Amino acid sequence: MRQRGEDGYAEFAAARAGHLYRSACLLTGGDTHLAEDLVQETFGRLYVSWRRVSRADNPAGYAQTVLTRTFLAHQRRRSSTERATDVLPDLPDPHSATADTPLRLTLVEALGRLPAKDRAVVVLRYWEDRSIEETADAMNVSSAAVRTRCVRALGRLRVLLGDGLSEYAAH
Repeated sequence: MRQRGEDGYAEFAAARAGHLYRSACLLTGGDTHLAEDLVQETFGRLYVSWRRVSRADNPAGYAQTVLTRTFLAHQRRRSSTERATDVLPDLPDPHSATADTPLRLTLVEALGRLPAKDRAVVVLRYWEDRSIEETADAMNVSSAAVRTRCVRALGRLRVLLGDGLSEYAAH
């Protein structure tokens, strides 16, 4: 019985790892190393409670909620001696770059400049395509707070991106 549960967990983790990693990259503003840590911590928490999680209506949604809450908890715990940087240490392979790479990098950079909770709202609402209520539940806030943060975050993104996206629209 235990082996079957562990197999189910392994299958779930393998199926969701890529999606959770992409969401974590967006939440962290492109910090791939922190994104990997957040996904690893998320999977650790899911493993501990896998019997309960596997019986849930939506284990994938549960995993996304755990990831979001792990990210927000990390932001609250972050030491004041850590300094964020806008320089990405990993350079993409120029031979595998797609046509929209500059657009993606511009968007990730702009997301990285948003406060953590605003970034989480944008990722959950527009990347994960969650409802306001689902986003509120994942972030443990009210629906009104999600609406307010959405308006604020999108306004900040418009200011940060300015006319910079018009050059990519022609591609």
